[in-house]
Amino acid sequence: MNGAQSGAILENFVVSEVAKGYYNNGKTPYLHYFRDKDNKEIDLLWEEAGTLYPFEIKQTSNPDIRLTKVFRQLEKSGKLLGKGGVICMYPDFLPLDRDNYIIPIRSV
Repeated sequence: MNGAQSGAILENFVVSEVAKGYYNNGKTPYLHYFRDKDNKEIDLLWEEAGTLYPFEIKQTSNPDIRLTKVFRQLEKSGKLLGKGGVICMYPDFLPLDRDNYIIPIRSV
């Protein structure tokens, strides 16, 4: 939990759990990672029916709304932008703002 790679390991865990959920239901997951030329990143982009759902994955129990600001970069993509959120160690599912949620890792 406290090692230098713990955040990367957590991100891999979440993405693999999402992918397994799709495969276990006989579906193909359309999952992406985003980084622009200014190194702004989105950890997980979930694409379904032409809509992008952005998620940040953080090893925090106190997510900040600023984590979702990079989601605005997707407006340039020409695709619909769906609800997104921060997948984190917070114990409850809560709205972060009108378009994003706090999502407990245990619910993935």
